[in-house]
Amino acid sequence: MRYFPRCFFPLGSFFGLGLALLAGGCAGGVTGDDFFPNPSAYEVSGIDVSRYQGDIDWNSVRAAGVRFAWIKATEGGDRADEKFGQNWAAAKAAGVPRGAYHFAYWCRPMEEQAAWFTAHVPNDPDALPPVLDVEWNGHSKTCPKRLPRDAAIAQMKIILAAMERAYGKKPVIYTSIDFHRDVMQGEFSDYPIWVRSVKYYPAVKYGDRRWHFWQHTAEGHVAGIRGYVDRNAFNGSIKEWQAWLADTKAPGSHGA
Repeated sequence: MRYFPRCFFPLGSFFGLGLALLAGGCAGGVTGDDFFPNPSAYEVSGIDVSRYQGDIDWNSVRAAGVRFAWIKATEGGDRADEKFGQNWAAAKAAGVPRGAYHFAYWCRPMEEQAAWFTAHVPNDPDALPPVLDVEWNGHSKTCPKRLPRDAAIAQMKIILAAMERAYGKKPVIYTSIDFHRDVMQGEFSDYPIWVRSVKYYPAVKYGDRRWHFWQHTAEGHVAGIRGYVDRNAFNGSIKEWQAWLADTKAPGSHGA
């Protein structure tokens, strides 16, 4: 997998995104609120969905150019997304590569959360790797706490190892800016990373962190989905995306 951790100029984008980055001094020199990323410059785009998107017309989603989808499956150790089964089957039937994600809950042992996730997500060799969604949830009515860094890392390692054992693929880690700052800096470099950054190019907030996926807006629109949907970009060309897909489908794959 080829990475562009700081100044990435995707094919055909130099005079758009490229010049904007150069004018701002590249990622390391961009400051203030006037710099907006240009995710449309990336060749491979996708979405992530949950029950909040309602009933999805996955054939229309695929026809709109969506090349991958992450589907919420579980949260904590006792909550399952009510649309997961429907989305899981329909996305595959429409030919949209999809993977399942688990939202971490910091007030429950990760052993229990891993068991909950694996009980709800089928082991489909054609699926994308499982995703562990780690972020602080300060607005939670039941668990707003933040674990110490060492404790959070230890808990993550437990569920990541369980996911890999269950599905034979290196999980993807989704993270937010504050969680990455507090916990993940310098850690988990051997995992594919999916970053959230809705205002800036990822390098502005994540520095030299190598990433595979970028969630760049929560207010996207896609044919086949009513209302807003999260939009994502893959950090690479179509050829690299196809190679990554092929790798993740291999038994015992460790991702790229």
